[in-house]
Amino acid sequence: MIKEITPATKLYCIFGKPVSHSMSPLIHNMLFNKFDIDAVYLAFQINDIKHGVDAVRSLGIKAASITIPFKEAILEHLDEIDETARQIGAVNTVINNDGYLWGCNTDCAGAVEPLKEALSEGLSVVPEDLFALSKGSLDGKNVSIIGAGGAARAVVFGIKKEGANITIVNRSKDKGEQLAIQVNGQYLSLSAYNELTYDDSMSNHLEQTDIIINTTSFGMTPNIDESPVNPLILNKKMTVMDIVYNPLRTKLLKDAENSGCKIVDGLSMFIHQGAAQFELFTGIKPPRQIMREYVLKNMTKKHQ
Repeated sequence: MIKEITPATKLYCIFGKPVSHSMSPLIHNMLFNKFDIDAVYLAFQINDIKHGVDAVRSLGIKAASITIPFKEAILEHLDEIDETARQIGAVNTVINNDGYLWGCNTDCAGAVEPLKEALSEGLSVVPEDLFALSKGSLDGKNVSIIGAGGAARAVVFGIKKEGANITIVNRSKDKGEQLAIQVNGQYLSLSAYNELTYDDSMSNHLEQTDIIINTTSFGMTPNIDESPVNPLILNKKMTVMDIVYNPLRTKLLKDAENSGCKIVDGLSMFIHQGAAQFELFTGIKPPRQIMREYVLKNMTKKHQ
């Protein structure tokens, strides 16, 4: 794919631990090749994010993607952080402007854009062929977010910025309540959320729920038979999103589809946040449908 690397080739990278599973090099190198950009994107597993940041400055790395476990720790080492990333408390993208490092978070867009597309009139399943369609609105929607970790924070602040009403559903009360307070939302325990016997307030809450988003690792390979949501609480008026993309159809999404819900898979979020990163890197808005097809093709090859 990469024709030739020369002293003029620009370097982009991802920092994480572990990072060998990341599909970001696959995506970005394909796009560099497609748009005939003299650049390469590499994955670096590091132990200390400060050393990674120092490398960005000293080696002139043009930009870096940041993944687990460094999204929070990197904040103190950057020169500037955009307001959304500061609210979230996490950065997943760093741009190097001649040694001045600016951090932002594209995970917000990664969650928001697929949901808005899912809410477009007439759609029943996301995504496949919807990237050029007009988008719906999250304003006033009642959204239940499962989890309160780093991924949840990015999703929560992105959804809240669109005007949605937030409910945090989490096992840990302290962490869940803290995040709920930050976005003027409410907290529900995961066990109470999934109970089969409800009081009137819980029944009303579920009846009014428009969107459920799983931001936990429930259902991720190898635990593919797990789901954070009791399927009996799902109904066809809901849109259900899962940020897990391995497997592509988690148990939660299968249950939701069987209940008549619109569904949004985790690959949609990955593609959208990656597209937002590439645009920050190059100024080019990449074709997300081609990105998705390329990832799916390579995922299929891995499992053959």
